[in-house]
Amino acid sequence: MSTPTVTAVIPLGRKRILVAFATGEAKLFNVSPYMKGSWYGKLAGEEYFRRVQPSGSTVVWPDGQDIAPHELYEGGIALR
Repeated sequence: MSTPTVTAVIPLGRKRILVAFATGEAKLFNVSPYMKGSWYGKLAGEEYFRRVQPSGSTVVWPDGQDIAPHELYEGGIALR
């Protein structure tokens, strides 16, 4: 199965994002484990973190940081 398209993303507190998929599903994803090193460490800044945008089957930040689509979908906690 291919990963569905991300239709929206909302940055939340505690470095989590709410991701909506074209399937109608919504999942809560914790980004904090990815915030290591100089590249992904930029996500630790609250203002920068909030600049996340949907992009195809994933989400991206202004400098190109992204999360693998399958990790967003499979690792997210489904909301009902």
